[in-house]
Amino acid sequence: MALPTVLEVQRLQVMSLPGGNALQAHLMKVVNDLSQKGYLDTVRGRGGGIRLMREPRHINIGQVVRDTEDQLDVIGCLEHKGYCPIERVCTLRSALRDATQAFLAVLDTYSLADLIKPRKALSSILFGSPRLDHSRFKMNASSDSRHSRINGGSA
Repeated sequence: MALPTVLEVQRLQVMSLPGGNALQAHLMKVVNDLSQKGYLDTVRGRGGGIRLMREPRHINIGQVVRDTEDQLDVIGCLEHKGYCPIERVCTLRSALRDATQAFLAVLDTYSLADLIKPRKALSSILFGSPRLDHSRFKMNASSDSRHSRINGGSA
């Protein structure tokens, strides 16, 4: 008896949730988008599934957000000039632009490896078993800080 792939387990869990078909469709769109952007490799058919194209420590969360979000502007005037009549004198616009840049700057300090550190607990919650093979998710053990930096140096 073959073990189910990660994608099959996720599909079963998604299907058991209210609105499972819609969630599965959304999950497939996300997987497709991440695949097209070079984060995932997908293989169809028997023995197929999904895998990371890079090691988790080399996947920067800030960059993933930039690559996958169409726009991060919280108000229309950040995206369009002339959107608002008080644009010339408004200080909220620059404050929100600074906040968006700070948000991304914080995410830039995290890698996927940082987010999957509680591997056993995550596996237990997501897959119902803490005994999955995590060998391809090895993390840099040299970092003893809260999280490791992506672009060289340590936190």
